[in-house]
Amino acid sequence: MAPTLLNAALGALLAAALLGPAFDRRSVAVVVAAALLPNLDAVASLAIAGATNALAHNVWVPIALAGLLYWDTALRDRSVLRERYGWRGVRIGWVALAGFALAGIAPDLFAEPGVSLLYPVENVYYVVDGLLLFSTQDGVVQTFVSTTADAPGVLPFESPGTTETHAVPTWVNPDGRPGLALGSERRLVLVDAGWQAVVVASAVASLAVRFRPWTRAGTEAAPEGSVKETSR
Repeated sequence: MAPTLLNAALGALLAAALLGPAFDRRSVAVVVAAALLPNLDAVASLAIAGATNALAHNVWVPIALAGLLYWDTALRDRSVLRERYGWRGVRIGWVALAGFALAGIAPDLFAEPGVSLLYPVENVYYVVDGLLLFSTQDGVVQTFVSTTADAPGVLPFESPGTTETHAVPTWVNPDGRPGLALGSERRLVLVDAGWQAVVVASAVASLAVRFRPWTRAGTEAAPEGSVKETSR
């Protein structure tokens, strides 16, 4: 599982980039919390076998949330979210969803130990491990899209196992199996690679700049005409 600090940093970067005039401490907290939510399946693994990186890391949860948000904000005659929180609520809702999927789930999909994307329909863990480079001899080399007749497809999925054979250790559940494992060593990893430290530092710098008074002037409320108000 990706370090929780990395999920929070990626969520903060998305908040700084996408919230626009809805940016403030509360909205940032909502987006960062959404980025951390998928990690709660590690707690569920204490009771449910194979729940880590599966129960909340599958594609069905963000798809269902996106469908619910779209139905409420675009299809209904009266949007509950818009009526209660206005345009800010809609903006924050979509950015929080991006935080959940891109900052909470994606980091585990593109690195070991992988995620069970189709859980509970399928219990296989998947990892996307590809490359894109330019060679002076071979030109552009990429492995994200396969064009061969025997294995066509998009994204180089690899499988380290299933929820039955592949245990994902976490600080909450060191052996990845049901039970408290009270005698096991617990290690809380903050960052486990240099690039992750760079992401965390970038998130801190981005928030520091966005919260400076001269960058927030005029953003406490949406400028007239910047957000189209609709009564649904």
